Amino acid sequence: MFDDVSALALARFQFAFTVSFHFIFPAFSIGLASYLAVLEGLWLKTGRDVYLQLFRYWLKIFAIAFGMGVVSGIVMAYQFGSNWSAFSDRAGPVIGPLMAYEVLSAFFLESGFLGVMLFGLDRVGKKLHFLATCLVAIGTTISAFWIIVVNSWMQTPQGYGIAPNGQFYATDWLAVVFNPSMPYRLAHTLLGAYLTTALVVGAVGAFHLLKDRRQGRAAQPATKIMFAMAMGMVAVTAPLQIVAGHEHGVNTLEHQPAKIAAMEGHYESHDRAAPLILFGVPDDERQVMDYKVEIPALGSLVLKHDIEAPTTGLDKVAPENRAKVAFPFYAFRVMVGLGLLMLLLGGWAAFNAWRGRLFDSLWQQRLALAMGPSGFIAVLAGWITTETGRQPFTVYGLMRTAESASPLAAPAVAASLVAFIIVYFFVFGVGTWFIVKLMASEPNPEDQGPAKDQAADVGSLPPDAPFGFQLAQ
Repeated sequence: MFDDVSALALARFQFAFTVSFHFIFPAFSIGLASYLAVLEGLWLKTGRDVYLQLFRYWLKIFAIAFGMGVVSGIVMAYQFGSNWSAFSDRAGPVIGPLMAYEVLSAFFLESGFLGVMLFGLDRVGKKLHFLATCLVAIGTTISAFWIIVVNSWMQTPQGYGIAPNGQFYATDWLAVVFNPSMPYRLAHTLLGAYLTTALVVGAVGAFHLLKDRRQGRAAQPATKIMFAMAMGMVAVTAPLQIVAGHEHGVNTLEHQPAKIAAMEGHYESHDRAAPLILFGVPDDERQVMDYKVEIPALGSLVLKHDIEAPTTGLDKVAPENRAKVAFPFYAFRVMVGLGLLMLLLGGWAAFNAWRGRLFDSLWQQRLALAMGPSGFIAVLAGWITTETGRQPFTVYGLMRTAESASPLAAPAVAASLVAFIIVYFFVFGVGTWFIVKLMASEPNPEDQGPAKDQAADVGSLPPDAPFGFQLAQ
């Protein structure tokens, strides 16, 4: 069955499959954790139970998404050892400590306070619970920071040496951590997570607004607040994300010009006034872009802010160092196209809010509902762009993907791949179905927080517990 497929191709597909499933959930939980912290902070500040209703509503969804993110992330460590042992051996002295920092500084923080966040609202003081929620949100951000550091170092390595046995080692940890692409990639990733969450929250709010309209009843205050907060976040975050993405692209042009050439579809270099190719059909064998639709000179203006500036194409890159153009070319256009739609949605929402008609615009709510999954698609398209664009390297310019794989036979890799596909679609399919089911219900208007003078519930501990082990409000 797999006689014509190499073990390397199967290992790459397996990693791409599992990491795509994995990143969907952290992209959502990073933004949702911060949203929960904002909701609880507003509840404590204003005393309005509507914010508590929204907090408890999204807390259940966060718990499931966080759990699935953790489970799917464990699989990545398995693959580093099984399918990519050569990479782990050579890059481990640099990558290993960075991943350890992520566990020690972020995962322990998230895990340590997650229980308090999920179950402690009626058992600990309000301020302590809010602190736990904030620490979980901070932990998710710190986790993203270290993961981005690892990936960015593989894209733009610096601060390293190479031992006689071929292993990488750090000569300057600050240079390793703060490598040239890390700040741009981190900003782009975090904004993408916040935008993804805002689009999901906005879609859920739009769903209930449309449902209430169809049933002829007034929308709940929680639904209106949910929708308004989400649309406000989209209106602010979408233009910031476009700016951050552009700056990330300029940085990539400096350090990975071959990736930019593949993303832009430039097989040929241009001495001046490079066009911006909107669409085309790449042909790697002939090194030409067929059926292309382009805007003259705009490519130079976008990339170098100079309409007369020259650009480097793939013809200046050694054939063995060129990426396959189709994946980064098409994925980049999906990401940009969805980004422009997000900008449209945010601008439309801001205009309707200014007119005082945010909850009356039927077609804007329909667009918000349709755009619910767009953040996940854009995030995946972005990662496909950056990861396929750096091929054929795992550590850019230093270690090839073909050198990174374990010496496994194709059937062995195929067996684990099939197992992953079956398990992932079943487990995460059920989890996703349950999340959607929770989203289909409205926030509970009866949710109320503990009274100011209410003592904390210590669960099953009796009043005469030894050592006075009781929690105070």
